[in-house]
Amino acid sequence: MRYRSTRSEAPTVLADAALRAGVAPDGGLYMPEQLPRFSVADFSETPDLPGLAAKLLAPFFADTPVQTAMADICADAFNFPCPRVRPDAREDAPDILELFHGPTGAFKDFGARFLFRAFGALGQTSDRPATVLVATSGDTGGAVGCAAEGVAGTRAVILFPAGRISAFQEHQLCCWQAPVEAARIEGDFDACQALVKTAFADPELSRAHNLTSANSISIGRFLPQMTYWARAALDVYAETGEPPGLIIPTGNLGNAFAAVLARTCGLPIGPIVLATNANTTLADWFRSGRYEGRPSIATLANAMDVGAPSNFERLAALEDSQIESVVSVDDKHIKTRMKTVFDETGYIACPHTATALEAFERLDPDPRQSRRWIVGATAHPGKFADIVEAVIGQPVDLPATLRAVLERPVRCHDIAPDKAALANLLGGKAHDRVD
Repeated sequence: MRYRSTRSEAPTVLADAALRAGVAPDGGLYMPEQLPRFSVADFSETPDLPGLAAKLLAPFFADTPVQTAMADICADAFNFPCPRVRPDAREDAPDILELFHGPTGAFKDFGARFLFRAFGALGQTSDRPATVLVATSGDTGGAVGCAAEGVAGTRAVILFPAGRISAFQEHQLCCWQAPVEAARIEGDFDACQALVKTAFADPELSRAHNLTSANSISIGRFLPQMTYWARAALDVYAETGEPPGLIIPTGNLGNAFAAVLARTCGLPIGPIVLATNANTTLADWFRSGRYEGRPSIATLANAMDVGAPSNFERLAALEDSQIESVVSVDDKHIKTRMKTVFDETGYIACPHTATALEAFERLDPDPRQSRRWIVGATAHPGKFADIVEAVIGQPVDLPATLRAVLERPVRCHDIAPDKAALANLLGGKAHDRVD
């Protein structure tokens, strides 16, 4: 399996090189040159998530040490459940795929844990570690920090926007020990993401620190996210004989593109609906056919506050994007949906999950009733307790893993959104740590 750049101006590489590089030398994102094709029967003997993941992902890492270690990587990375629940008794109600039962309470745990275990398989060493540089709008950084803590041969540097994430998210970003560093950036997520891309585009800086990515621009992040969509789709197909539709809350498009890719590879996935917040870049593209990135705006669903989603390059590289529709939901309707769902079913949804549930309610009756639908629940509501509790009027219980996060001390750097400040941080010269 070789990978090409979405911008077609860089040599093709094997998966291990694409994994180490993060982005292609021409600034594009790596895409498989040819996709494997699967059938439902290929997964008849993989009833659990780790077994399915190893079967599904092996061709994408062919001829690399990651393929050799795939079974062990997946057994360790996907060692927590992703249950499908149905709290609403209505006949046409959707299933909710809970992706937040990992150690940091967000779907990003799947990809982050796979990524760092894959680096282990590539034989990174402590004298020249891979520096995983990541921009986060809330959840990616927490998952990366947790996955990286104590892993030999890697270090993680996490950039997040000041004042644009929840209090819990900020604590979770800043509570990990070496080799993890967190930096608060004056600006929005797009400023953080632009800083990461600037660092990768600087050959000297990138070589000096052996930079790679843990954002969904990395093949090691978005490819593993195919697995839970595949597992849920196969299970619903076995139950109903019909490929389910997916409603996916999305910001940077990595989670959604993983589902699109799984469907392209032959998994029984029906129509895919994207749910976004008031950042309408994707909704405007779907309506007009023109993509125009723009500055992001702050919303209650802050992990989706992205105005220029990086993975749009990958989506555009497919001959058929396979997106059924894009639904934009503002804060007022996010709050209303959280409250309605709780009052009617007792289910507590985070703002991102509520965005997807609102998108489901806006589907026309015929497609709603023609198949089973799966809504992605991307984060535990306790990570947004200040928002959720005000809406539903009662406390949100945290699982033990998230309670443990709050008991950890935090440490952080404040740096300017420019390359010089980032270079100082990468070189260990940033001294403005807040303890």
